[in-house]
Amino acid sequence: MKKLKSRWGVKSNFQLSIIFIVFAITGSVSAYLSKPFTNYIGLTNENLGWLYLPIRLIAIFPIYQVLLVLFGFLFGQFAFFWTFEKKMLRSMKLGCIANWFEKNLTKK
Repeated sequence: MKKLKSRWGVKSNFQLSIIFIVFAITGSVSAYLSKPFTNYIGLTNENLGWLYLPIRLIAIFPIYQVLLVLFGFLFGQFAFFWTFEKKMLRSMKLGCIANWFEKNLTKK
C-alpha cells in the first residue's frame, strides 16, 4: 500500500480506500449501463454475433471515463481522478481530449 500511496501521491489510507471504492463503483455502474446503452443504439447479440462483446466493451470505455470523474467528484476526490484521467488519455495517445478540456475549462 505504501508503494501505491507514494506512486499516486495519496496521503492517507482513508483516501486510498475512497479511491478504491470509486474504482469499484465506477466499474460496476459502467458495466451495468453498457447493456441498455448498446440496446438503445441498436447493437444486440442477435445482430452482431461474436462482435457484440468487443463492441460493447468499446462502448463501455467513454461511459467509464465520464463516470470515473463524476464519482471521484461525488466522493471528494476530483483532483486525483482528473489527474488520473488526463494521464490515462495521454498514455493512450488521446491527449488532445485532455488538452481540450484543460483549455476550455480553465478559461477565466
